Amino acid sequence: MTQHNEIQPDESARPADEHKVTLRSPAELADALPYLLGFYPTDSVVMVALHGKHSRFGGRLRLGIPTDPREWPEVATELAECLVRGSEQRGGRPDSIVVFLCQDPVEGERPGRTMERLRPLAQGLRVACGALDVPVIEALCVSGGRWWSYTCSDAGCTCPPDGAEIGSSGSSVMAAAAAYAGIQVRGSLREMEARLTPPQTPPSTAQEEALDMAAADLVPRMLGKDEDAVETVRRETLALVESVLQRFREAPSEDDGPRGDAGDDALLDEAEAAAIILGLQDRVTRDHAAEWMEPPHTEPALRLWRALARRCVKPFQDHAAAPLTLAGWVAWSAGDEATARVAFGRALQLDPDYTFARLLHAALNAGVDPEPLRGCLRGLRRKRLGPTVACATAHRGPAGSAGRGPGRRSPGARRARIRR
Repeated sequence: MTQHNEIQPDESARPADEHKVTLRSPAELADALPYLLGFYPTDSVVMVALHGKHSRFGGRLRLGIPTDPREWPEVATELAECLVRGSEQRGGRPDSIVVFLCQDPVEGERPGRTMERLRPLAQGLRVACGALDVPVIEALCVSGGRWWSYTCSDAGCTCPPDGAEIGSSGSSVMAAAAAYAGIQVRGSLREMEARLTPPQTPPSTAQEEALDMAAADLVPRMLGKDEDAVETVRRETLALVESVLQRFREAPSEDDGPRGDAGDDALLDEAEAAAIILGLQDRVTRDHAAEWMEPPHTEPALRLWRALARRCVKPFQDHAAAPLTLAGWVAWSAGDEATARVAFGRALQLDPDYTFARLLHAALNAGVDPEPLRGCLRGLRRKRLGPTVACATAHRGPAGSAGRGPGRRSPGARRARIRR
């Protein structure tokens, strides 16, 4: 598989009387999907494990639908094995599985045609799960605000050929239960990823030039044999991050959406963004930056890491793995698993071998509590800075190279790989 999958923890550990909801039809399943994930999964395969005689929801898996149908048989096999084996590792083999294929029609295509085009993938997933002795009891296609069932075999079926309309958002029993439980749907996957991706138009030549100059200045110092120079870059980067975080704290976001993102972008100039992005390519610097995960840093840090990911324009797009992973870590630490999954997934799309993202994503998937890691980071910060300094908020201004224009561009600066 070329895209990173997502498995959510088994919910069987929750108290038996907590927010019980019974879904009785394919229509209710289609309506419940965004509440199961925390977002609307555009262009996605979603598989949900079911346990026991009451078909209790267990592990969940999401993967972007491969664009090449020739990959579908192999992907179906891997997804089925991943969900079943992962569920077994967390304590229970699924008794059955529900499959969702979510994709809006391409230009000029009717939703019904989208459903038929994806039918071989649905069939492949059913066969792959059956080969593991775990039946798919329902397979739904969700497209263009409508749903179809691939498992309906009733000759007298009255399902409309053009699919059934998904109910109005917020009107279902699942929506009511989610509101009561405080579960929030954070928009579509496409919208969430857009907040972590540089704008497509117009291209930011100013940001590219700033990244070029920062790379020419910082990369030789970070990769050189002079440890004092390396430590100096680390101190400069962290001091700059502290200064920018203070600026973000003093300018609360107008809203948690594109309008707020635009305001955050205005708080960060190109040179500052470039210096932080390059500095975070150093593993030690990035790990220290992960310490800003609790109040009063939580919201400003998440906003800053997202803003930096949006500044990683071509050809520096893979440099976004660091701020994306930091964004995922802060979101997970704050209890926002949906945002964390999207951020980790985006980081791994850009760099599948990025160890920090892989480890955190695996821990999230396994249902690990982030508190022990938070405690470890607190301890490391106290040891590094001292208990008084570790609890204080720095107010220093920009340091190092961010405020000056480094010299000539290094021809190899873009290609340099920083240790991480």
